[in-house]
Amino acid sequence: MGFRATKLALAFALATALPVAAANSLPDIGTAGVSAMSVEREARFGQAFTRFARANQPIIDDPVLNEYVTDLGLKLLSQADSVRFPFRFLLIRDDSINASAFLGGVVQIHSGLFLNAANESELASVLAHEITHVTQRHIARYLESQSRSTPLTIAGLVGSVALAMVNPQAGMAALQTTLGLKMQSAINYTRDNEFEADRIGLRLLHNAGFDPAAMASFFQKLAEQYQFASTPPQMLLTHPLPASRIAEARSRAAEYPAKQYPPSLDFQLAKARIMVRFQQSSTSELHRYFERAATQGGDWQPDAARYGQALGLLAINEYEPARTVLTELAGRHGNNIFVLDALTDLDNAQKRHDTAIARLQQARQRLPDNQVVMINLADSLLQAGRHQQAAELLDGYLRRHPENPLAWELIAQAYRPLSDESAFRQAQAEVAALKGRYEVAVDQMEIAANMSKDAMQRARLGARLEQLRQQQKDWDTLRN
Repeated sequence: MGFRATKLALAFALATALPVAAANSLPDIGTAGVSAMSVEREARFGQAFTRFARANQPIIDDPVLNEYVTDLGLKLLSQADSVRFPFRFLLIRDDSINASAFLGGVVQIHSGLFLNAANESELASVLAHEITHVTQRHIARYLESQSRSTPLTIAGLVGSVALAMVNPQAGMAALQTTLGLKMQSAINYTRDNEFEADRIGLRLLHNAGFDPAAMASFFQKLAEQYQFASTPPQMLLTHPLPASRIAEARSRAAEYPAKQYPPSLDFQLAKARIMVRFQQSSTSELHRYFERAATQGGDWQPDAARYGQALGLLAINEYEPARTVLTELAGRHGNNIFVLDALTDLDNAQKRHDTAIARLQQARQRLPDNQVVMINLADSLLQAGRHQQAAELLDGYLRRHPENPLAWELIAQAYRPLSDESAFRQAQAEVAALKGRYEVAVDQMEIAANMSKDAMQRARLGARLEQLRQQQKDWDTLRN
């Protein structure tokens, strides 16, 4: 994941590296109107990039972790000014320490941040920094500044920013070609952005109830850990840490009253979940690691360590020991979605689908539209062979949350054995559209409309087909 720390890398603190994707599939942005980047236009770019990312990045499509990260981001956003559009928080499966922001409210964080953050405030400090890049419109402002001097290169410039987020070598090469000799002004502009993102992000951190000292502590940890490394983590390449930046963050944090911040159980549950299910190294012995952590104390809260132990046991099919641990946890944290999700996985693994369904139906009364409950319930119904019930449940959920790709994938699984080919094709079309594959989406929706035997349904699918065709035109406009 690492690449050479050039001046060019410093010039784009927001355009950070993710896994490789094909350059020719990147949505380029036209020059018209870029010199005055409207909020509406920026939001369109953000939506386009989200769909592009879904198709090309190792996004962790885990409802429990998605809910945790989104809730954390929204808590910070509740204290932000100038929030112009809905934010999307994408969790990328990558053990490296990195985060990035893009036009239109897209914030990406690597799972490696959980592995290296000591507490929730340190993780929140990174999110607060990236949120501020978006609310202060740093990328849009940078593009506007460049458009005044190089208007004919803006399409390549914006495309290169997005490309650098999925393929660092290709993106940085494209930026170098686009920017030519204007590197020093770009570097200075970006350094100002970094200090501004730290300053405003630290205020968000404090106002949202997190420890403002966590920003400087995380910076210091990174600086010390990689002081002599031949290949620093990507976050230090794209978010350089001069001593003055660490000192300023520490000084500003000292202006706030000192207080004790209790540890977050949910943060540690999320960290344990990533370590067991999404860490890229071997995890076969993690249940033993967490078993020791639960009894020896240290950095782990005992119940978070027990949760990690249970997930580790589940991963190696040790179901009864896992049930012992999870039953104990449920006695203390029965309403916690991390525990609820793990119990569901265990029941379904042991073919106890009715038990899982009954528990989730009860949880649904308490959390009627919660994605963790709804996705788990639909999946349990499918595993129990109750496809019609799953389809009806997901149909209602998707009417309220039409941009949930996992829900569309599950409803496709429900329709296939029901021999509802039209509905199956529609679900396939929606999944393709959410990944920016509009040619496939249009083809599948056209088949769905033609196969429908109900006149009203055929008309509704026909209207949706026209929407997809218009979205395809908009997509092509962005790409050309």
